Amino acid sequence: MYHVFQRSFFDSNGDEHGDLAGIQQKLDYLQDLGVTSILLTPLYESVYYHNYYSSDFEKIDSTYGSKEEYLALIREMHRRGMKLYMDMETQYVTEDHPWYKETLGKPESKFSDYILYDDKEQLKPSSIVFDIYDLLGYDGQRRKITTVNLLNKEVIKYNKDLFAYWLDPNQDGNFDDGVDGFRLDHMMDDLDNKGRLTNLFRDFWVPLIDSLKSINPKIHIMAEQADWGSYGIDYLTDAKVDWVFAFRIQQAIRTMDKAKIMAYADTTFKETPQGKNQILFIENHDIPRFSTAVKQDKGKEKVGAALNLLIGGIPSIYYGQEIGMLGDSFFGKYGGITDSNEIPYREAFEWTKNKDTPGMAYWYRNSGPWWETSTVKSDDGISVEEQQNDPNSLLSTYKSLIKLRKEHPVLINGSYQSLNNSSKDVVSFYRINDNTKALVVINLSANEEKIELPLEKGNPNLVYGENKGGFKDGKLEVVISGSATQVWQMK
Repeated sequence: MYHVFQRSFFDSNGDEHGDLAGIQQKLDYLQDLGVTSILLTPLYESVYYHNYYSSDFEKIDSTYGSKEEYLALIREMHRRGMKLYMDMETQYVTEDHPWYKETLGKPESKFSDYILYDDKEQLKPSSIVFDIYDLLGYDGQRRKITTVNLLNKEVIKYNKDLFAYWLDPNQDGNFDDGVDGFRLDHMMDDLDNKGRLTNLFRDFWVPLIDSLKSINPKIHIMAEQADWGSYGIDYLTDAKVDWVFAFRIQQAIRTMDKAKIMAYADTTFKETPQGKNQILFIENHDIPRFSTAVKQDKGKEKVGAALNLLIGGIPSIYYGQEIGMLGDSFFGKYGGITDSNEIPYREAFEWTKNKDTPGMAYWYRNSGPWWETSTVKSDDGISVEEQQNDPNSLLSTYKSLIKLRKEHPVLINGSYQSLNNSSKDVVSFYRINDNTKALVVINLSANEEKIELPLEKGNPNLVYGENKGGFKDGKLEVVISGSATQVWQMK
C-alpha cells in the first residue's frame, strides 16, 4: 500500500497543489515500484490543507479536482488491478459546516442534536481531541472546531449514506467506480475519553461497518487506533475492523534495537486474530521522516525498508519514504497548536534532480518558516530521477524487496515466527504458509555478523542477499554484511 499525502504528490495543472489527475499521471511510477493499493488522505472540503476537520463531507476539495477526475482516477486504478482506500474522519466539523452554522445558538434547529454543546443555549460547542476548541492553519486562518454527536440516530444514518456513496457513486451495483475500503482516522470507543460518546464500537462503528459490508462484502476497513501505544486488538475483535496499524513495531524499528523489534513483533502477530491483519509502516503523515530519524544512515534506511516489507502484515509505504525524503518537527515548533507543525513531514514529493521542475507541489511556498527551512533541495541525491537508474539506491532497494515478495508469496501471506540467534544485532524470523517456509535474516548493525541457526530440514536456498557461510551438520552458518538482508527459501 502507498500512503499518499495527495496535496504534496504531483501537480498536474500548475497551481502547485498536488491533485487527483497528478496521481493518475503517476500510476506508472507506482506500479513500477510495485504498489498495488493507494491510501489517500481525506478528499472532502476543508479550510485546512490536510483536509481533516471538514466544512462539507459531500464535496471534493476543488484544489484536488472534480468529481469526474476522481472517478477517472479510480476507474483507471481498477482497470490496472489496483485498489483505492479513502481516509475518513467524520467525528469533527469546523464552524463552516452547515450543522455548526445552523445549530449555534439555535436549540430549536432540526440539526440541534447533531453537534455536542456544553450548554443548553448551544452557545458553547464542545471541544475536540486534546480539549481544542479551534485551530490555527498554516495560512493564518483560525477556525472553531467541534465534535459531532455520533450517537444521534440521524447522524448514524447520515454516515451510512455518506460512506455508502463512495462505495458505488452511480448506484449501479458495479463497484468499478467505488473505493475498496476506508481508513478510519482517530477511531475510539469513548471519543477523546470524555465519557460523553461511549460504546461507539457497539453503537456507531459496528452498525456502520455492517451496513457497508452488506453493500460490498469485499471491502476492507482499517482503523487508526487513537492510542499509538495500543496493539489495536480490541478494534479487530470488538469493532469489526479488518486492519489496524502496527504502531509498536514502527516505534521499535526506529530504535534499531533487536530486542524491542522482536518482542513487539512477537506480541503483535501473536495477538492478531485469524483473518485480521496489521498494517506495517515506518512512516506516516504524523511523524518525522524515517531517514531523518536515522540521520540519513544509508544502511539503516535499507534495514528499515527490509523490516517494513518482510516482517509481516500489510506493508504501507508513505510517499517519499522510498527515496529517503527528510522532515523533522515537534509539537509547538511553529508557535503552539497550529497545523503548520506537521508541514515538514508533508513536503512536495521529489521527482527530479532540479527542485524547480514543473509538477512539484509547493502549495506551502513562501507561507512561513517551514518554507525557509525546507529539506527539498536540488542535487542532493533525494529524488526519483537521481535514484531510478542506480542499483544501489534506496529506491532500487524498495523495488527489489517488493519484487522479491511477489516472487515468493510466502513473504506476503505467510505467518510470522521469530527465530532466536546469538547476535544482539541480527533479527531472524520465519514466514510460513502451508508447506512453504522462508527464513529472513536482517543485520541491524553496520558490522559483519556471523551466526549459526539450527534447521529442521536441509537444503536452504538463498534467494536474496549474499552469504559467505554454508550449511553443515543441520546448522546454517550465516555470515551477513553490515545493514544487509538475506532471505532463504527453506526446502
